[in-house]
Amino acid sequence: MSIAPRARGSRLRGADRSASARRGRRGDPQRPLRVVALGGGHGLAANLRALRLLADDITAVVTVADNGGSSGRIRTEMPVLPPGDLRMALAALCEDSDWGSIWGDVIQHRFATDGELDGHALGNLLIVALWQILEDPVEALDQMAELLGARGRVLPMALDPLDIEAQVRGADGTLRTVSGQWQVATAEGRVEDIRLIPERPRVPQDVIDALGRADWIVVGPGSWYTSVLPHLMIPEIAEAIRTSPARRCITTNLSVGSQEAEGMTSLDMLDVLLERAQGCRFDALLADPTTLEDALELAEAAQARGIRTLLRQVSVGDGTPHHDPVRLAAAYRDLFDDAYGDVEPDHEGTEHRITGAQPPTIEEDLHGSDG
Repeated sequence: MSIAPRARGSRLRGADRSASARRGRRGDPQRPLRVVALGGGHGLAANLRALRLLADDITAVVTVADNGGSSGRIRTEMPVLPPGDLRMALAALCEDSDWGSIWGDVIQHRFATDGELDGHALGNLLIVALWQILEDPVEALDQMAELLGARGRVLPMALDPLDIEAQVRGADGTLRTVSGQWQVATAEGRVEDIRLIPERPRVPQDVIDALGRADWIVVGPGSWYTSVLPHLMIPEIAEAIRTSPARRCITTNLSVGSQEAEGMTSLDMLDVLLERAQGCRFDALLADPTTLEDALELAEAAQARGIRTLLRQVSVGDGTPHHDPVRLAAAYRDLFDDAYGDVEPDHEGTEHRITGAQPPTIEEDLHGSDG
């Protein structure tokens, strides 16, 4: 069996639709806005569902440390990258057509049987099959994107499967070592330190190139320690982000303080990210004041660090920690257009008037359940 490789440098079908591009680059409307989104799991998928409403030139750079669910089982049998987060990103970029809708559902389908296939996602198996046939993980993902009519590219952040090891402090104050992305993401206690194994994996040149040509680089939302920070911990990627002419945005989670972020605030999570950023400068921060109790404090702290803050409701507003793709897209539209607006105090001038759902207790982007 053979599959004809896609010519290097050619555009994917879903990204060819320049007439349907929702936004152009500010100051140059003829050139598509180039956005690189970094993350993994549900958080990255939520970002991509919003960004595809604004831009056609999207690159998703995806974590490759998942060891749970279908991805974990595949990793134990074959020396391949975990495909689960890559599959979710591809599904989120599926085109708006019957073809895209059907194939998006197909690759997300999980088998329910009494046998070995139980729990496996079909898309994971398709991706691994293409990896084995083409012997090129980037080319295989481009072929999957072509099949799906994806609006953009999906790239692994590394060509080597990664493992995550963390130092987690429990409620009783004891410090223990937790190994594995799924184990860290669901560990009880607060993560105090984290490292990647290997620490310097091979990075696809396509990732470096995408970061170098981007107009915007978006980091988050997602499981902070296992889906977001790993990108900043790989020296080549951190350097590419730092030296890129792009503007850089941090998108916060809809809630904090659960499992791997136990006891943390949004400000704690911002501090952790900036400490790991290896000199990367961030231009903007996007947060939802209807779900984060400390949104005003976060905004003030970010602005004190030279990071402009956009407070917008981007959740569905029903009390569940789910992003609304249209609201999130509208927030990014304002961000890309520099329409930040002001956070206004209430009539007494003492605190921001925040309406909407109460802060959820579990963040939708908790990683490890959808491998």
